[in-house]
Amino acid sequence: MIKNWRRATAAAAFALLPLTLLTPARAAGSAPAAARAPETAAIGVAVGRLAVTTEDRTGYERDSFRHWNTGLDPDDGCNTRAEVLIAEAVEPPSVGARCALTGGSWFSYYDGLTVTPAGALDIDHMVPLAEAWDSGASAWTPARREAYANDQGAATSLIAVTARTNRQKSDQDPAQWLPPAENTHCRYLAEWTATKLRWNLTVDEAEQDRLFLLAAGCPGTTVTYEPAP
Repeated sequence: MIKNWRRATAAAAFALLPLTLLTPARAAGSAPAAARAPETAAIGVAVGRLAVTTEDRTGYERDSFRHWNTGLDPDDGCNTRAEVLIAEAVEPPSVGARCALTGGSWFSYYDGLTVTPAGALDIDHMVPLAEAWDSGASAWTPARREAYANDQGAATSLIAVTARTNRQKSDQDPAQWLPPAENTHCRYLAEWTATKLRWNLTVDEAEQDRLFLLAAGCPGTTVTYEPAP
């Protein structure tokens, strides 16, 4: 009862914080036409909107999520990974035959490093595929899991980061792992919460407790998400 009261109190307190836009879509036209209007909430309120369940990884296989597919433009020769790299480049790479990327640079916010070449980067699923499976994706159709694994309808679903940090993170949630750059924790928390809300994914109790604890240190931070169709 004490734990539930604390969660409710935290959510109510965050409702008083001002709202600002945090997570816009990556590019105009990238979200499906059937998508609903974006929603914005103070970070503690957003965390409170996440349903709490027990996670279950039974039956999980990475191949259950088809990626990388042909991306937003099936005719440009670029798969989702390449399209994310092009979209997130600080200095745009040259795009050659079969979408070969040359040059360019990227900023990996997990560890605050500028990275080149493109091959030194991983594309991280903000909420890892295994965590998504645990949190509701096990009940989805293969087509919906593919849409999740290649989601470019929100700028925060897929993130270009150093391979080292992506592999350190693996399939862990914020109760188990946070980016090594401490000044990014509020951003990471907001993007994690936005992704779970976008796809109607759940959290377990340890995850929710950690999210509320971190949210208390992020005054003024908000979460904006567009529910996936």
